[in-house]
Amino acid sequence: MGVRQIVAADIGGTHARFAIAELDGERVRSLSEPFVVATTAHPSFESAWAHFAEAASPLPPAATIAIAGPVVDGEVKMTNGPWTLNIADTRQALGLEALTVLNDFAAVAHAVAQVPPEQLLHIAGPDEPLPEKGVVTVMGPGTGLGVAHLHLYPGGYQVHSTEGGHIGFAPQDELDDRVLATLRARHGRVVTERVHSGAGIVAIYEALGGTELQDDRSVWAKGISGDDATAAIAVDRFCASLGAVAGDYALAHGASAVVLAGGVGLKLKDVLPASQFGERFRSKPRYEPMMAAIPVKLITRPEPGLYGAAAAFAREHCVG
Repeated sequence: MGVRQIVAADIGGTHARFAIAELDGERVRSLSEPFVVATTAHPSFESAWAHFAEAASPLPPAATIAIAGPVVDGEVKMTNGPWTLNIADTRQALGLEALTVLNDFAAVAHAVAQVPPEQLLHIAGPDEPLPEKGVVTVMGPGTGLGVAHLHLYPGGYQVHSTEGGHIGFAPQDELDDRVLATLRARHGRVVTERVHSGAGIVAIYEALGGTELQDDRSVWAKGISGDDATAAIAVDRFCASLGAVAGDYALAHGASAVVLAGGVGLKLKDVLPASQFGERFRSKPRYEPMMAAIPVKLITRPEPGLYGAAAAFAREHCVG
């Protein structure tokens, strides 16, 4: 089909990112520098799109949108954001000839399937490439906790989106019990993304007795730098807890590998390998040898959501 340009959008609870993607058949040839706006600064997706169009007009008449929420009956209501997107109405309102809409972590899974091995950083388990066939769990903490899985097979792959971030949080020890109690008092049922997301670090910090830092950005910054001892312990505990839930997803998916993503995951790329992530990932009674054989990677490709969204469009519209 030759080279084709489309608009790629990656819509999260905090930021909406737009870029022009250039496709060459089924592959993503290039992405422009992303245009980023605060999601809450706009009342709708169409409003954010118009802001991007002012900077990048004229836009190509085709688009792909990765958005943080489940796609149900042609509509997406963001899980941690204000927008609802009806696919048919959006296509008509924007005058698009073609449109692909998918869950944001399904898009990341498409990116995982297509990036070169050097863009998958080793975190834990055996230091080996992703398997040629089998299931890969794709997950990552950001504004929420995204989860998808990727089925690799000779000559192709299949992506399955999930809302795995909303399973119940499973405490492992007394500190986790305190985290659970803190969050239950605020939210009732405590889902895992209340802990394994950017904001979750605050509940861990409070359970450790921390009182001075009031927001998650401060706890992350002070914890990663080591400027606050309690915040540093909270970061270590976050990594350990993330390892535990990553292992749980790998068991549930029957995974042969795990790939981490998300803004918080990338922030922790130098911290995770030396943390208790790997130990807690493997610590599954009766299954330790099996878990120890699973490689865990971190995708380092810039803007994997945009890249993966463009890859998903190419597979839907540019094959054959």
